[in-house]
Amino acid sequence: MHRFGRDLATALGAGDLVVLTGPLGAGKTTLTRGLGEGLGVRGPVTSPTFVLARTHPSLVGGPPLVHVDAYRLQSAVELDDLDIDFPRSVVVVEWGRGMLDGITESWLDVEIERPRGGRLMATTDAAASVTGHDADDDDLDDDDLDEPRTVTITAHGPRWTSL
Repeated sequence: MHRFGRDLATALGAGDLVVLTGPLGAGKTTLTRGLGEGLGVRGPVTSPTFVLARTHPSLVGGPPLVHVDAYRLQSAVELDDLDIDFPRSVVVVEWGRGMLDGITESWLDVEIERPRGGRLMATTDAAASVTGHDADDDDLDDDDLDEPRTVTITAHGPRWTSL
């Protein structure tokens, strides 16, 4: 997922929005770390679960990366209240599906599926029951697990029609 994020970063620029959807442990934050590396932003890129949004300025003169965790947000109005500079940033929103209507006319919807069962599921389920929160899918130190993921990207809007 990290490598995929680095690769995806080459196609992104200011004004781009990426919505990440997937279960706990799917790799949403790991993908975002890769995006941050590919965009050359100041890190470390960690889950913004408790701060809702974190901005990582560019170290190479590009747009900043704004990383949003919408898990605790109830509506698009609450997302709008975060006052994110969408036009000048690359914005990644975890758990944001259905909350971005009217924010922008173009975005990438990235759905990540991971295997069910096995060590990863047991690890993340145990951590979720201990922490009482299952939104922070990648701070469970599963980066070293080399389990396959299925990633489906759906492009929406005029920004992506020429690709």
